[in-house]
Amino acid sequence: MEQNTKIEKKRLLSLDFFRGLTIAVMILVNTPGDGDHVYAPLEHSKWNGCTPTDLVFPFFLFMVGVSIVYALESKKALQANHTGIMWHTLRRMLILIGLGLSIFLFYRPDFAHLRFPGVLQRIGIVYFIATLTYLKTSERTRDWLTVIILVSYYLIMYYIPVPDGHAANLTPEYNLAAWVDRAVFSTNHMYRFTKQWDPVGLLSTWPAIATALFGIRIGTILKNNNIQVNEKCVKLFLIGIAAIVLGLITDLFFPINKSLWTSSYVLYTGGICTVGLTAAFWLIDVKGYKKYAWIMVVFGVNAISAYILSEIVPGLINFLKIPHNGHHIMGMKYLYRAVFLPLVSPVNASLLAACVFVALIWGMMYILYKRKIVIKI
Repeated sequence: MEQNTKIEKKRLLSLDFFRGLTIAVMILVNTPGDGDHVYAPLEHSKWNGCTPTDLVFPFFLFMVGVSIVYALESKKALQANHTGIMWHTLRRMLILIGLGLSIFLFYRPDFAHLRFPGVLQRIGIVYFIATLTYLKTSERTRDWLTVIILVSYYLIMYYIPVPDGHAANLTPEYNLAAWVDRAVFSTNHMYRFTKQWDPVGLLSTWPAIATALFGIRIGTILKNNNIQVNEKCVKLFLIGIAAIVLGLITDLFFPINKSLWTSSYVLYTGGICTVGLTAAFWLIDVKGYKKYAWIMVVFGVNAISAYILSEIVPGLINFLKIPHNGHHIMGMKYLYRAVFLPLVSPVNASLLAACVFVALIWGMMYILYKRKIVIKI
C-alpha cells in the first residue's frame, strides 16, 4: 500500500461523500449485533428482488468507474503513459485479490477450503478491466460494449444449457453461473454457506464490468466542463431515471438478482446510483451545502481501508472469549447480549450494535482524515 500524506485538492467532494455513505451502509449491514434479528431492508434479498442492502456493492463498483475517469482523464491522451498505468492497475488488482484471500485466511486458516471468489477480488478484477477499457476505447465503443455485455449475459443465462444436464435456468444451484463456479473453483473453494453457488462468482463478474462501465459513462459527463451545470444535472437525472425504468422492464423477463448480477440488476442499481450521485453533486458541489459532508467524506477518501478494517476488527474482538451465563462467548456476541440487548428489543439492539461498530471504524478513519492521510493500494 502507498500512503499519500496529502489529500488531493481537486477531488469531487460529492463523489467522496457518496462513496463514504455507501461504505458506512456496507459496514452497517455486514456487522449486525445478531444476524438472526435484522430489519428486512438491512438484509439481502433471498434470491430475486432488490433490498436497500443489495444496492451497496453495485454502488461501489459504479463509483469505481466514476473514479477512473477523474483519476485518468488527463493521462489518457498521453499514449506514452499507458504502459505504466496498466502495470500500476495490474498491481492494484493483485493487491486487492491478495487482501480478499488474506481476510478469508484470517478467519479460517484452511487452504484446503480457501474461498477464491470474494468482494475485494471482484473489485480488483472489475477495476483492472474497466481501467484498460477506458484507456484503450472511445466513449462510443464503451457504450456499445456495455450493451453487448448486458445482452450477451441474458442470452448466455437463458439459452445455453447447463453442461451437467439441466436446461438453461435461473435457480440458485443449477444455473450456468453456478456450474461454472463449481467447475473452476470446486465446492471446496466457494462460499461455504451456499456450497453449490457463489454470490460473487466468476461468470457473474462479466455483467459486473458493465456496472463499472456505466460509472465511467456517468463520470465522463460529470467531468465534462463543456456542459453547463444545470444541463449536466438534468441529463444525469434523465439517464438515471431511464436506467431504472429500463431495469424494471427488463426485470419482467430477466429478474433483478444480485447473486447472478443480472442485466436488469445492472440497469436498476446503476440508475439509482446515478440519481443519488447527481443529487449529491447538485447539493454539495453546485449549491455548496458542504458543512456536514465531511462526516461521510471521512469514509469516502479511505474507502478500501475502512472496508478492510471493518472485516478484521470483529475477528480481533472475537478472539476474546468472555464468560456469560455459564458459557464462554465471543467478544462481539457478548457486547450485543451484555451491553445492547438489555436496553431495547433484540432487533433494535442488533441495529444499535451495528451503528456503534460503524462509529468505531469511523473514528479510526477520522484519525487519518485529520492528518490528511489517504492510504492508496
